[in-house]
Amino acid sequence: MARVAGVDLPKNKKLGIALRYIYGIGPAVSNEIIAVLSLDPTKIVKDLTEEEVNKINNLISKNLKVEGDLRREIQSNIKRLIEIGSYRGSRHRKSLPVRGQRSRTNARTRRGKRKTVGSGKRTPMPGKKG
Repeated sequence: MARVAGVDLPKNKKLGIALRYIYGIGPAVSNEIIAVLSLDPTKIVKDLTEEEVNKINNLISKNLKVEGDLRREIQSNIKRLIEIGSYRGSRHRKSLPVRGQRSRTNARTRRGKRKTVGSGKRTPMPGKKG
């Protein structure tokens, strides 16, 4: 069981894919880590030696911001945008798309489940027969 940056990497995946399970590491950074340490990207995680795992851990802890630190930084950036009252901050506060996407018909992921307006049973107006 390889544990890197506080994350247990999946045992039966290739190293290039398994590193992506760490928040803040994507395909490009994963390939860069493998290239810098001159490891085999097709090597399965369970076949890694302790020395290789330690090399990966040291490189990530020295050069990259991942997991909790990265999440905290992103949250503080969003909080700052909200506090200064920027347009982007107001979009975050209202849970609407921030980067200019259309929100009239789409944006269901961001806005949540549909709230139907005005489709209740109609009651007849008093004084009218109908």
